[in-house]
Amino acid sequence: MPVLESLIGPIASIIDKVIPDKDARARAKLELLELQGTQEMRRIEARLSAVVAEARSPDPWTSRARPSFLYVMYALILWSLPMGVLAAFDPSLARAIGGGITAYLGALPTELYTLFGTGYLGYTAARQWGKAKGVET
Repeated sequence: MPVLESLIGPIASIIDKVIPDKDARARAKLELLELQGTQEMRRIEARLSAVVAEARSPDPWTSRARPSFLYVMYALILWSLPMGVLAAFDPSLARAIGGGITAYLGALPTELYTLFGTGYLGYTAARQWGKAKGVET
């Protein structure tokens, strides 16, 4: 279980930062250690291994899918800058554009947002694993 063994330490440090109660923190770490050899842990490792394999794929459509999706999301967020400038000069036009964008994003299925969150977390986990192994910088 090399993937998860390298993640136990970082997960334990996250537990230290997120759970303020000392007893609850100790219980969470104990559950993490108990989970280490279980079937559930093997399933998690298999999922993470698949994410790492995708990230290392020589096929550019496969290896760049997650980062490309993140760049699209970043572009949507950065769009707020020119919209702010536009609002200074023509507030009604900016409001109309913002209303249209809001309506469009509200019409997207919830599953798409779930996919984004899953892809973002999977990509982050794969990068962390690669850095922990010294494969990536």
